[in-house]
Amino acid sequence: MLAMDKKLWRELWAMRSQALAIAMVIGSGVAIFIMSLSALDSLYETRERYYRSHHFGQVFSSLKRAPLAVIRHIEEIPGVDKIETRVISYVTLDIENFDEPVSAHLLSLPGSGSGSGSGSGSGLLNQIYLRDGRLIESGRDNEIIVAEKFALAHALKPGAKLAAIINGRRKMLTVVGLALSPEYIYQIAPGAIFPDHRRYGILWMARKPLASAYDMNGGFNHITLTLSKNSNEQDVIDHLDEILKPYGGVGAIARKDQLSNRFLSEELNQLKTMATVFPIIFFSVAAFLLNVVISRLISLQREQIAVLKAFGYSNFEVAWHYIKFVLMIVSVGVIAGIGAGIWMGNALSNLYAELFSFPYMIYVLKPQVIAAAAAISMIVGIIGTLYSVQRAVRLPPAQGMRPEQPTLYHRMLIERLGVQHWFSQPVRMIIRHIERRPIKALLTIIGISFACSVIIVSGFQKGAIDYMIEVQYGISQREDLIAIYTEPTPQRSLYSLRNIQGVEYVEGFRIVPARLKFEHRSYRTAIDGIQAQSHLLHLLDTELNKIEIPQQGIVLTDHLAEQLQIKPGELLNVEILEGNRPTIQIPMVGTAKQYLGSNAYMQVRTLNQLLKEGDAISGARMKVDNRYQRQIHANLENMPRIAGVVEQRSSIRSFYDTMAQSLLFFTGISTLLGAVIAFGVIYNSMRIALSERSRELASLRVLGFRRSEIAYILLGELALLTLIAIPIGWVFGYGLSAYIAFEVDNDLYRMPLKLNLNVYASAALVVVVSSMISSLIIWRNLSHLDMVAVLKTKE
Repeated sequence: MLAMDKKLWRELWAMRSQALAIAMVIGSGVAIFIMSLSALDSLYETRERYYRSHHFGQVFSSLKRAPLAVIRHIEEIPGVDKIETRVISYVTLDIENFDEPVSAHLLSLPGSGSGSGSGSGSGLLNQIYLRDGRLIESGRDNEIIVAEKFALAHALKPGAKLAAIINGRRKMLTVVGLALSPEYIYQIAPGAIFPDHRRYGILWMARKPLASAYDMNGGFNHITLTLSKNSNEQDVIDHLDEILKPYGGVGAIARKDQLSNRFLSEELNQLKTMATVFPIIFFSVAAFLLNVVISRLISLQREQIAVLKAFGYSNFEVAWHYIKFVLMIVSVGVIAGIGAGIWMGNALSNLYAELFSFPYMIYVLKPQVIAAAAAISMIVGIIGTLYSVQRAVRLPPAQGMRPEQPTLYHRMLIERLGVQHWFSQPVRMIIRHIERRPIKALLTIIGISFACSVIIVSGFQKGAIDYMIEVQYGISQREDLIAIYTEPTPQRSLYSLRNIQGVEYVEGFRIVPARLKFEHRSYRTAIDGIQAQSHLLHLLDTELNKIEIPQQGIVLTDHLAEQLQIKPGELLNVEILEGNRPTIQIPMVGTAKQYLGSNAYMQVRTLNQLLKEGDAISGARMKVDNRYQRQIHANLENMPRIAGVVEQRSSIRSFYDTMAQSLLFFTGISTLLGAVIAFGVIYNSMRIALSERSRELASLRVLGFRRSEIAYILLGELALLTLIAIPIGWVFGYGLSAYIAFEVDNDLYRMPLKLNLNVYASAALVVVVSSMISSLIIWRNLSHLDMVAVLKTKE
């Protein structure tokens, strides 16, 4: 082994604890980089393979009813590849030992054959993935296949029975299989924003009995298309809308706008943000730590460097020695980070597979991801120490053999201000040392503050979701239940709801799909026609005060208004996607603060007048007495006009149950990694301070200072820097949270920038605990100071 290599191994062993702390920070950056990108690639690959193998459609359209003969015209649209028509209905279910309202979408399966085990459902497009049981046998009009999550929520297995109200008639159905579908990887009931697998499900039934129940023999009310290569998606959608318009078409949508796929796409965007922000923080801290360690090592080895150069070692050989030192530390971090990243990436991918109802998860770890993590780590490590190494190799041997020039002392700021008598001698020593090395103190503060900011982000995510729920369902939407009608119904239908015992208040609403246009921008959404002076739906301004909708005008959510770049007073073009599909101009009269969805609101009477339909409503919002909920549910279930019921509190509980795992995962990871940064920065700073001040501290011991007193001087400096760093970390954390909130801002939801005091307190606590652990280790080292040996050194 070469002499320089022996020197390298000795130095690594001597500094093993510091090197390990730095490697932990590097490993954390590598781990989160690999975790995020591998989970991103895994989700993308799994989604694409699942969509491809089960022929997920590319264009979707719902309509009132069209004859099958229309398919001939659709086939003539340039770019259309495959076509599949279906019958879809929204039904209520009666499940044994479950008294709350349950609704489901009942979808027709084309030609169902027999079979068992896992496999694809029949049909050209949107094929189901059979998990358990078999497909529906030909001629069986009471057999259904149930979505797996709904089945698990109710312990349904093949052979189980449940009742459904299909077009006003009660029918007993037998479960013959459990399945998944690429069309419903994220299952949300109409009128809801969160999945609730106990109260909403997806069912598949043979086409013939379902079509017969809804007078759809020879017809359909939903169509799915796939497109040929190089086709123009928007042209196909425009042609399809034109063909289906006479049959009550509500406007076709592309796959990117399909609700289930959109939720998954937004999750992929969040993963991209995580893969960018967090590794930058960790690699920056690692570069800082390596710079500090190498600077101190070179400072202590001035004479060794001079001797090496005097014996003929070139500048390159000396520089390469220290670069290898850095690369060895980085390599340990990279190896550990790769292992941790793969484990966390697998765990996160499986978590998403469960959240999004994938039948399988293909874990993808691209070699270029590992190569990029290793390369970035090594480049950051070298850049972080380049200045110190460059200074070392430029040092002439004669100058290097002389001790460093003593530091020039001068009066401190507190002495110039004349307040030094307010501070004890140990405190003045602490302040003097910080003043002597302000850059080092500043970098230490920044490193600790980064740790604090990472922990704040984890708390921000949960706090933001809590605030979203509080605003949306505590202040804005105040109803307990939403009853959705099978079709628009006159307002007088509300009387039957008001007469149900336990119903305290009822308000009708009218939901109409529409395309909003302003200048060259357009957006497809729904107009919610609400009662004037509504008590159950409050539109809120930015201060969360209630706002009223004028009789003539439309109110948009703030996000939608920003998307369209429209201001109050300007005319909005509204293309109604229902009935005769009129196009009208309405003044935009204001914006409402809303974190979920991108909707438009009008007075229901005004909307009815524009549609020339009388006083029709699409459903009702209800405030009920909890004591009568079971009876209310039973009454609603027996009303043939009601297609389904959404219970808001149950949806919220289900949402928290669903999100708990992923929130705990991210919170735990962020807190752990923040603690790693804090420990790495504080421990290395303490070790270097101990190395730099060992002669000073040993001298104080000889003069009679106790170990606790010199510990106060040494650790007090880091305690002061930590206390300064924590509020700065709060500011960094707030800025980082603001960046993440900006990045995840989308049509489906926006994260409010709300940070509670307990988030700041938790971040500070983690940093303080990490500091205390580091202090305990340094306290132990102080007991091993060899005062005689230290006093003989040349420092």
